[in-house]
Amino acid sequence: VQLQASGGGLVQAGRSLTLSCAASGRSFSMYAEGWFRQAPGKEREFVAGISRSGSTTEYEESVKGRFTISRDNVKNTVYLQMNSLKPEDTAVYYCAARMTSSRYSIVFAANQYTDWGQGTLVTVSS
Repeated sequence: VQLQASGGGLVQAGRSLTLSCAASGRSFSMYAEGWFRQAPGKEREFVAGISRSGSTTEYEESVKGRFTISRDNVKNTVYLQMNSLKPEDTAVYYCAARMTSSRYSIVFAANQYTDWGQGTLVTVSS
């Protein structure tokens, strides 16, 4: 599956932003999806994941309660709603996909994902 991330930009701290990741190709509903981010000089880290069915979600600790991952299997799109943004959320955000046999599995490790979007830059000013 091919992924196209969008929605990044410059935003003030405390504001909100929604990222989208549009998938092309068949069988999008067979893929678990994840969002990762990479800040300058840091390793890529898991931000949020969602199962094929959308019924299971997981979040990195620092974004719990502020970010929400969701998906629309009709539109072949996964979203990351980001509220109460902080300067430390500044990073390039990537979406990723991996086909899973379970409808409820979350994939946490970056090296387990098979398909990646190109990344979208989020900059949060203080």
